[in-house]
Amino acid sequence: MGNGNKFEKLEGLMDKLNQSRVTNKSTTKQKVFSIVNAMITGVILGLAAKLVDNPNINPIFDNIGGRLGIWVFVAALLSVFSYSPKLAAVKIFAFFGSMLSVYYAYTVLFLHFFPERAIVFWSICAVVSPVCAYIMWYARGNGLFSNIVSALPITVLLSEGFELRNAYLPIHTHYYLVPLLMGIYLIMIVVLLLIIPKNKMQFLSILPIALILSFIMIYFNVFGLIFGGMNGVL
Repeated sequence: MGNGNKFEKLEGLMDKLNQSRVTNKSTTKQKVFSIVNAMITGVILGLAAKLVDNPNINPIFDNIGGRLGIWVFVAALLSVFSYSPKLAAVKIFAFFGSMLSVYYAYTVLFLHFFPERAIVFWSICAVVSPVCAYIMWYARGNGLFSNIVSALPITVLLSEGFELRNAYLPIHTHYYLVPLLMGIYLIMIVVLLLIIPKNKMQFLSILPIALILSFIMIYFNVFGLIFGGMNGVL
């Protein structure tokens, strides 16, 4: 009886989610093309992130590619504009899988370096990403749940962008990059606010939710508690 009640509750929850946003009809060809496109995007961005990880290139590119924000931004866009939540989950796993494979294959094969801690961290992100993508797909739906989900990537960008003020202290000297990086984070936030909300009312709901959640994350140092000393990543 207990398992039956759990399944009924789960079905009820799924029905509510499906009412907030209806899946778009798509052919098998469209789904395959969408997944392949996500993989190609991952390969290109993974290779680009590795190539800019070079002291002879402007460090701003490396500091963007080596942080969580840009990948949350890209993943959010790939997720919300998928045909269905299941396809969003597959696409994001394909994206992160291809991106990380190219990035670390290049690192190991050509640079003969095995960054174990970073590989573990990003592998965990890749494993968790399909669940996040499935939920994120409902951001362009209706209701409070959709508004909260829409605010989540913006919350991450706001929180990480604010923490950039301490990103290079005390061991780094690229202080001039801080306002530039914050500006890039602000642009990503504005893009999400303009693209994800379906209407003005949703926009007005998402922004205060994101600000409140960001304040909570910053106040309780959530990034610091979760990621510890991963300053090179965050």
